[in-house]
Amino acid sequence: MLLLMLLQLLLTPLTSIVTLPLLAYLMQRDLPYQLSPDNVFLTVGGTQAIDIILHVLARPGANILLPRPGYPLYDAHAACCLLEVRYFDLSPERGWEVDLHSLEALADENTVAMVIINPSNPCGNVCTLQHLKKVAETARKLGICVISDEVYAHVAFGSNPFVPMGVFASIVPVITIGSLSKRWLVPGWRIGWIATMDPHEIFQKTGIKTNIISYLEITSDPPTFMQAAIPQILERTNDDFHFKNLNMMREAANIFYDVCKEIPCLTCPHKPEGAMAAMVKINFSKVKDIVDDLDFCVKLAKEESVILLPGVTVGLKNWLRISLAVDPSDLEEGLSRMKAFSLRYAKMS
Repeated sequence: MLLLMLLQLLLTPLTSIVTLPLLAYLMQRDLPYQLSPDNVFLTVGGTQAIDIILHVLARPGANILLPRPGYPLYDAHAACCLLEVRYFDLSPERGWEVDLHSLEALADENTVAMVIINPSNPCGNVCTLQHLKKVAETARKLGICVISDEVYAHVAFGSNPFVPMGVFASIVPVITIGSLSKRWLVPGWRIGWIATMDPHEIFQKTGIKTNIISYLEITSDPPTFMQAAIPQILERTNDDFHFKNLNMMREAANIFYDVCKEIPCLTCPHKPEGAMAAMVKINFSKVKDIVDDLDFCVKLAKEESVILLPGVTVGLKNWLRISLAVDPSDLEEGLSRMKAFSLRYAKMS
């Protein structure tokens, strides 16, 4: 036990000295300004990062703007710190872009931030540079900061390259959430980070950065032996590893999209081009004896042993979230069972 304690004491400062500058360096390669290691903070996965940021921003009467569909943990953590949640829409017809009119209509003097998830879980889209700039300009107009969830950063395999929201931090202050789990495929390691991207030092002047540091001082840290591995992982992972993973995700997206077009009751409005999921809409005019998305998923699980996430859980009723993070042969089998299930419940014309 004593040896373990001594090892932790030795590793903690070493990992901070090595890891944070390396993370800052890797992120700033995509930015038009220098990102200081003092603006990067390790967390126990992306989940703790969400918890810390929402608690730091919360105050009596405050509200936060979340995307719909979105990631349910934001709702859960907002409820825990008494932040009112207001939902702006993502438009499936425009590749799941933020509906900026919907966004503007929701904000008031008590709005503290908006959240954007890019690449998107659950939608599978990757925002363009032009659209992100419009989002930044809208947030500046509203006087709020942007929380940019980039746990799927660089997991982009379509026509749109990944662009970090921090590129526009000179327009609006950005808090970025990152994670090791998705791009490096180590979800159980619970290694995440917060980066304050703010060339004008608004977070410093308003005390937000100080409060993030204070919150981190009273919470758990990632295990030190995991921290010690981060520099080696970041420095030694070659481009072939990422290239191979992107090819696998691209193959999965192609398989999914092609088969989905063969299932009459399902519509995918936008081919997945990032992250590891997609959203499809149920056309109830073409199915019988199914009342909603939850009923669809329950029956599918019982009859075909295929598990999907009902869209209502991510804020979009009568849609389905489908994970692409499976072996291609398993994905084909699952889609084949979904097709057979849909044909059994098809309305006869």
